[in-house]
Amino acid sequence: MEAKATQGVQPAGPAKLSRLKAKNAVIGWSFTAIAIIMICLFYFYPMIKALLLSLQSGTGTNLSFVGINNYLRLFKDPVFLETVKNTVIYLIIQVPVMILLAIFISVLLNNRKLKLKGVFRTAIFLPCVTSLVAYSVIFKYLFAQDGMINMMFMKLSLISHPIPWLTDPFWAKIVIICAITWRWTGYNMIFFLSGLQNIDESIYEAARIDGASSIQQFFKITVPLLKPIILFTTITSTIGTLQLFDEVKNITNGGPGNATMTISQYIYNLSFKYTPDFGYAATVSYAIVILIVFFSIIQFKVAGDEK
Repeated sequence: MEAKATQGVQPAGPAKLSRLKAKNAVIGWSFTAIAIIMICLFYFYPMIKALLLSLQSGTGTNLSFVGINNYLRLFKDPVFLETVKNTVIYLIIQVPVMILLAIFISVLLNNRKLKLKGVFRTAIFLPCVTSLVAYSVIFKYLFAQDGMINMMFMKLSLISHPIPWLTDPFWAKIVIICAITWRWTGYNMIFFLSGLQNIDESIYEAARIDGASSIQQFFKITVPLLKPIILFTTITSTIGTLQLFDEVKNITNGGPGNATMTISQYIYNLSFKYTPDFGYAATVSYAIVILIVFFSIIQFKVAGDEK
């Protein structure tokens, strides 16, 4: 009986298999088609339009093709060069400080003996979910000439005169760096915490048996094993800093002068504050893209990533 039953089952022929594969392909593409269409519509189409727009100049609909003249104009634009300098200063100071703080805090909060870990993690992560505008306005009032920071420093006799936090180019940059570090350190901490919790505790136990100190364990075990996460958070933080806008706009409005203005704020000013020049604004936007690619390549090289 079993032999007869098996004789009735015929293997699928090549034609039937090809039809089945085609059917599965259609079903698969139907699930992804909407996502692909939306990505092309809202990502790639605007990117291409912005690239074409960067080759034009003029106001409103009176645009004329100027080729690469907009890109050559970048090197002669003192405001653009100033914004690039400001943005790079934020990048090379704030990003390393924030990453180091995030690693340090995550190591402390990963300690099994620490009590109320959930409360501390929530408190440090909480700035990430606050409104960008709301916390920027709060920082603006805290660091005002008669703000709480100056009042506290003067009561503690740390300073004799109020520090011009928002009217001095140096101190204004410090305020911006403090603001973005306060908001985004907790965000990066979450990534490092997840990485630390995936490291096998037996590795640390073996290191302790071999006589390794806590500092040696950190530099010889923790940091190398967190290398992919360090690279990821560094690149994402770099991209975010190069696109910095809300804090500068709401705390200093790019002042004093253009001392704190970022590239993104300059794009905003070119589009909506100055005489509208959407073509040149698109050119400055692509300058950010070039900077992101440049710094990302450097970070991959420094990290020794061969992929």
